[in-house]
Amino acid sequence: MKENVFLFIPNLIGYARIVLAILSFYFMPTNYIIAASMYLLSGFILDEFDGYAARYLNQCTMFGSMMDMLTDRCVTTALLVMLSVFYPKYTFVFQMLICLDIASHWIHMQSSLLKGGASHKNIDLSGNFFLRIYYHSWVITSLLSFLCGSEL
Repeated sequence: MKENVFLFIPNLIGYARIVLAILSFYFMPTNYIIAASMYLLSGFILDEFDGYAARYLNQCTMFGSMMDMLTDRCVTTALLVMLSVFYPKYTFVFQMLICLDIASHWIHMQSSLLKGGASHKNIDLSGNFFLRIYYHSWVITSLLSFLCGSEL
C-alpha cells in the first residue's frame, strides 16, 4: 500500500502555514497585530517545524519541498504588496524585491536540480560564501528572514 504524501505530518503543517498566511493577508490592512502574529506563526515557527518534522519522520518529499518554497514566495510577495500600499513612495523598491526573491529562488532551485540535488538546500555550498552563510547560519537566516519577510 502506497503512503499518501499529502497527509504526511510536514505537509499538514504546511497546510496550516497556508491558512495562517491567508488570514494574515486578510488582517494586514486593518489589524497589524493579528496580521503580524499569524504571519510570524506561519513564516517562522511552523516553517521551522515542517522542515524539522520532515527530516525527523523521514517524510521529505518533492511535494513538501515545493509547497514550502511556494508558500514562502507567496507570503513574501503578499507582504511586499501590502507594504507598497502603505508606502507607495517605495513601490518600485518593493517590486524589485519581489522580482529578486522569485528569480533568485527559481535559479537556485533549477541549478541544484541540474546538479542532481534532491533539494535546493542539499548542494555543495563550498564554492559560494554567501549561500553557505545563507543556508548554514541560523542567526543570519533568521535576521534576513525578518528583514525580508519570509524564510530564506
